Amino acid sequence: MSGCWLFATLEPCAPGARNAPKISCAERIVNARISDVWFGIEDKNPKVDHGGILYLEENGVKVHQFEPEFHKEIEETNKKFNTWAAIKNAEAQVEKSKPIDSLDKKATNTNLSSLSKTALQKYLTESKRKWKPNSEEFLQELKEMDLLEYNKKTDKYLPTGNAILLFGKNPRYKFPQAAVKAKVNYGNGKTGAETFDSSLVLIPDEVEDWLKKVLPVSLDRSKFKAEQITDYPTDVIREAVINAIVHRDYTKSGAKVLLEVKPDRIIIKSPGAPAPPVTIESLKNFTATSWSRNKKITFIFNEMGYMEESEFGMDTFRSLREKYNLPLPIIDYDGSNVIAIFPRNPDAVKKISEKENINRLNEAELAGYDLVKSRKEISKKEYATHFGISNKVAQNQLSKMRKLDLIGDNGQSPKSNKYKYVYKI
Repeated sequence: MSGCWLFATLEPCAPGARNAPKISCAERIVNARISDVWFGIEDKNPKVDHGGILYLEENGVKVHQFEPEFHKEIEETNKKFNTWAAIKNAEAQVEKSKPIDSLDKKATNTNLSSLSKTALQKYLTESKRKWKPNSEEFLQELKEMDLLEYNKKTDKYLPTGNAILLFGKNPRYKFPQAAVKAKVNYGNGKTGAETFDSSLVLIPDEVEDWLKKVLPVSLDRSKFKAEQITDYPTDVIREAVINAIVHRDYTKSGAKVLLEVKPDRIIIKSPGAPAPPVTIESLKNFTATSWSRNKKITFIFNEMGYMEESEFGMDTFRSLREKYNLPLPIIDYDGSNVIAIFPRNPDAVKKISEKENINRLNEAELAGYDLVKSRKEISKKEYATHFGISNKVAQNQLSKMRKLDLIGDNGQSPKSNKYKYVYKI
């Protein structure tokens, strides 16, 4: 029956939004000869992008939107869908912004001889594959991963940009930015520098070997006895460097990953902004999930056991205080680089933090602040239990941080058992 009305909480999906042979909602509405459609909120899926509304109007259907008073309730009901749509929208924006010279394209004037057998063997060994670097089975697998292209006319495999970065003998011939620049300040007027510019899969071990040499002799001993200072764990910095290598923006020509070891802190700079939907806020409070702009590089590093695909090393960073009695890292974005700063002692936190009131916390309170930061929210009882202190001491420390505006609360009544202290970015 024509002339019917339809009410929907979401904008009807547009032609092309569903995989063939499925028909979109907008097309079904037109086919059903519905005259009027009321909808609540727009569909944030980029495949729709107001296309549903336009299609209906172009085909003579009158489109109306619910009053604003209903939008909030609909948003809440569709929260999971909107989160998914936001991710898809971020993906679409990344796709639109990809340069024409993508890492997925064939690297010009290269061939299999441009790849390092050492790097290929490293990948095979770490990923527990039993093939040889030049075996047909391995080459076919690399082709299936879009790391090689096969030219039927010449019967040859040709590396992509990702393959050159990961396994190339000289990646910087094609990508001058593909390097880790490291420097160390020993605190006694002496400095040192190193450049790691081999295949990406070889760099983590090279960096770790360098760190083992420079970290023990670059400690700040000006205010602490040697036995009171915890040497920095190389595995933590190694993981941070790996994340910088994997998630950086390789379209930034000339911009290199920077690793700087100072007596009181370690700094790692990764070129580019976080790849959407990852935000700098989620990195700051250690809730970021891994969403790399470099999917092939991420996959290879994951296969080698160098990293987890699910996170940006967030668990490692959160565990620094409990596992090593070290301050949590401070993560920020300077407009060009994502910066991770690892304080090597409590005094460094006070120098580095952008929050002035951090200076008013003693060492025990700094540890408490890190606990709130790593947990996101915590009750007084949980805080007291964690540190093995009385509820009164816990209350005093948390109240001090609250008054200094370093933490907030969840809005519940302080007398309620649901009241919790919340980390503030």
